[in-house]
Amino acid sequence: MTRPTSRVLALLEILQAGGTHTASDLAERLGVDERTVRRYAEHLLDLEVPVESVRGRYGGYRLAPGFRMPPLMLTDEEALAVLLGLVAGRRAGLVPTSGEAAATAAAKVRRVLPKALASRLDALLATTDFTAPGLEVPTPEASVMLRLAEATRQHQPAVISYTDRTGRRSERTVHPYGLVTHSGRWYVTGTDSASRALRTFRLDRIVQVRIAQGTFAVPEGFQPADVVLTSLAGTPWRHQVAVAVQGTADEVRARLPHGIASVEPDAGDGPDWVLVRLRAERLDWIPGVLAGLGLPFVVREPVQLREIVRAWTDRIAGCAAATSPQEAIAAWGPR
Repeated sequence: MTRPTSRVLALLEILQAGGTHTASDLAERLGVDERTVRRYAEHLLDLEVPVESVRGRYGGYRLAPGFRMPPLMLTDEEALAVLLGLVAGRRAGLVPTSGEAAATAAAKVRRVLPKALASRLDALLATTDFTAPGLEVPTPEASVMLRLAEATRQHQPAVISYTDRTGRRSERTVHPYGLVTHSGRWYVTGTDSASRALRTFRLDRIVQVRIAQGTFAVPEGFQPADVVLTSLAGTPWRHQVAVAVQGTADEVRARLPHGIASVEPDAGDGPDWVLVRLRAERLDWIPGVLAGLGLPFVVREPVQLREIVRAWTDRIAGCAAATSPQEAIAAWGPR
């Protein structure tokens, strides 16, 4: 939703509270000038919302007497799907701008539901707890998401103002092939005009989007989600890890955490082996991932990972043999 449209709805919210509101009061509350308030009121009239203009010293704007927003006719399951979708979107970090957007949207939906249904849904939300904490990740501006979605659907170039992970700002033209959500973040992937290569950009690092003239064609069979996961797995980190694993590519991918590694054929070890590549700032968590594969593997690089895996297995074996907390602590060693 664009900012002017959200303010038109904010004006409707104020007027629905009742009473007559002066143009100056509305302008202050909406953060606009009085001329813009008049334009918003005219927009509501175009939407067949009966906004009345009251003249005189105590005049202003009000809704016509007796006007009420009609109840939202949803079944119990439909209303539950809408509200739980808003809650889940907020907790997953997928709501644009801030979690307040989901909260206010849910409040508006509840206000126009029949009272009995609204009361039951309120009870459900008030008594529900979650086993996993909500994600606190940067969320993109709504205008950025909507303009990129429009450019993607219409196959039009998008000019973006972007700040990369080092803080360097640039303006570039992107051919957006698709939008992807992963681990609470939004991404756009497509051809970058600066490098003429396939790139992935985080939407929360984009501050402005302008749709440019022209059109482009999306490569046949292009899978945006696969491209984003491959791009994230290739992000430069301190360590570059390569491990040969016995198994098919599909089998190994299914046993790896989503999006942390790339899997490719390993011709040097035969057709039944693949090469897993990933980047990491630390190596201490990788032995657990390798053990979770449940498949034979050989560490190619870095060499120090082999010793880390050996130390990890010694700790696990010691804990497996322990019969008391003291023995387990001694087997695990210093933390």
